[in-house]
Amino acid sequence: MDNEKVFAMKFCKVYPLLVAKAERKGRTKDEVDEIICWLTGYGKEQLQEQLKKEADYRTFFDEAPRMNPNCHLITGSVCGVKVQEIKDPLMQKIRYLDKLVDELAKGKAMERIMR
Repeated sequence: MDNEKVFAMKFCKVYPLLVAKAERKGRTKDEVDEIICWLTGYGKEQLQEQLKKEADYRTFFDEAPRMNPNCHLITGSVCGVKVQEIKDPLMQKIRYLDKLVDELAKGKAMERIMR
């Protein structure tokens, strides 16, 4: 898929899929929200505002208060691509989020996910 198509995807359309992935493995929406807030610096209300205004991925990450300074510690593969080797900064942020939700769904402890 073309990066620009991914960047234009509405976060409010992807968010329920992230929550569903976690819930299928016995995790919760609140844990997904906590991870998103840890990564982006959004508060819970700010996250809900982004969902309500139907921000696309680009806007969602561009308006993030601050990416967590430890996000560079997120390593591993998502869809066969190592997140630490992704060159496009926005795609890397998107994949960081994917990787964190994958770790949550695999049963990793929250303290370990939020490095």
